[in-house]
Amino acid sequence: MPNLITALSVICNQVITMNLSEIRKNYLIHQLNEEEAGADPIPFFLKWLAQAIESEVPEPTAMILSTISASYKPSSRVVLLKGVEGSEFRFFTNYNSAKGADISKNPVGALLFFWKELERQVRIEGDIEKISPEESDAYFNTRPIESRIGAIISPQSMVVENRAYLENLFTIQSELIKSEATLKRPQHWGGYALKPELIEFWQGRASRLHDRIRFKWVNNNWIKERLAP
Repeated sequence: MPNLITALSVICNQVITMNLSEIRKNYLIHQLNEEEAGADPIPFFLKWLAQAIESEVPEPTAMILSTISASYKPSSRVVLLKGVEGSEFRFFTNYNSAKGADISKNPVGALLFFWKELERQVRIEGDIEKISPEESDAYFNTRPIESRIGAIISPQSMVVENRAYLENLFTIQSELIKSEATLKRPQHWGGYALKPELIEFWQGRASRLHDRIRFKWVNNNWIKERLAP
């Protein structure tokens, strides 16, 4: 055991003293041009998402959602994209959560997808609003039973005494279930739609000359621009 502890200590010291500025990677897999991106960023995003799924990128629908609090402090967390309807990017959460509170005060947000295996990222900015209760019901009913119970019992983002408290709530709710049909969506849980005003596609390239194509929604049209890396 002492030898193991010594080895671990050496490894930790090496990590601590590592010069982070020396860590770098050259991007060589793909390129991105204006013609390929097309005139509408939504189909192109769906193409990139499909390629991420086909390439078996881990968690291809995972996205960083950034919101702004009532005191104008930014906050970010990873959520899952659950649909692209028209031009809207949809996700689901507890309306009483920290992000729900942010959105209620400042209904704007930013999404960030990062598919490192493809050396790609997509930034999206826009307004956020709740989707209809009927649409939230429809999605809620497709979730596994355990996930539905979790949504019902979890006071998301609130301080709890310990994990046992949550597990006890889960057990109690599970015992109350008479049938799957009795698992109704709670009013504090549902979907949001982000309506994009900006979508930027980033493709890593050699020598840090990355490709960046940005679309901006101006006067009911998408304007396409190339940005310097």
